[in-house]
Amino acid sequence: MGVQLGDLVAAREVGFEELAGRRIAIDAFNTLYQFLSIIRQPTGEPLRDSSGRITSHLSGLLYRNANLIELGILPVYVFDGEPPKLKSRVIEERNQLRERAREEWERALREERYEEAWSKAVQSAKLSDEMLADSRRLLSLLGIPYVDAPAEGEAQAAHMAKKGDVFAAGSQDYDSLLFGSPRLVRNLTITGKRKLPRRKVYVEVRPELISLEETLRRLEVTREQLIDIAILIGTDYNPGGVEGIGPKRAYALVKEHGSAEKALEAKGVEADFDVAEIRELFLHHRVTDDYTVEWKLPDRDGVISFLCGERDFSRERVEKALEKMEKALKVTRAQRSLDAWFG
Repeated sequence: MGVQLGDLVAAREVGFEELAGRRIAIDAFNTLYQFLSIIRQPTGEPLRDSSGRITSHLSGLLYRNANLIELGILPVYVFDGEPPKLKSRVIEERNQLRERAREEWERALREERYEEAWSKAVQSAKLSDEMLADSRRLLSLLGIPYVDAPAEGEAQAAHMAKKGDVFAAGSQDYDSLLFGSPRLVRNLTITGKRKLPRRKVYVEVRPELISLEETLRRLEVTREQLIDIAILIGTDYNPGGVEGIGPKRAYALVKEHGSAEKALEAKGVEADFDVAEIRELFLHHRVTDDYTVEWKLPDRDGVISFLCGERDFSRERVEKALEKMEKALKVTRAQRSLDAWFG
């Protein structure tokens, strides 16, 4: 879900050429859920192999990364670790929503309401431990680095961006800005045409680049105040925020009173969450420096054995994707003198 800061951030559309040569720390869970939601059959069923194992996420990882690397973009995936206790409520709510959506999807399929079935299927996407293990395995075979965060993946991506190990965090959510990432790239893994929910309308989706510094300067707030604005709206640590307060109202209140606590006090509102505790999570989250950011040429035989031999992928399509990646990596290495980045 993430915090709804879209109306406040300083975002601009960018072309892929502007991101060429950039290292981007991508929120793995966020991206895998996108693949599971979008890569489906007309009935809403995910792609599966002959043994019934879901392969939508593997398909997304292979072909989207082949396209990104061909464009000169170097992805590194960051996987979530143990979530903070404050997030337990939102995790439980999400699980309940997914289970309800799964039941409604199955009912819509039985009644041959296929458009509704697709919509419910998208909402029912769920990552299993097996899917996560397979995703890590495929990334390793593709030569794409990944990092296992000790806690929130977006906090780890922000940490890597602040250190300069990557150019930006990549996610659909805005949380990495609150964690201090100097830049956020949205729509990186879902570019193209996307159907609007419950409408037969397709819109073009392009990457967006958001600058934390520019956002703070334009809003004339500190990062701590941006976090306070998010807390009033609602975050994964206090879903729902304060009733009746949206992004613009939260911004006005923090600007007027200086902090979320003072704004709540002035309005006579007693929140059912601890503002200081949530703020501290965004300011000082658990991260690690135990990672290596290196890109290697794909293990061609290993990828083909895994995807074609075990998961029933088309060998011709897999080989084309691998050729695309190999060619692009060699060109990038030669043009950018990136030898130190490759093992």
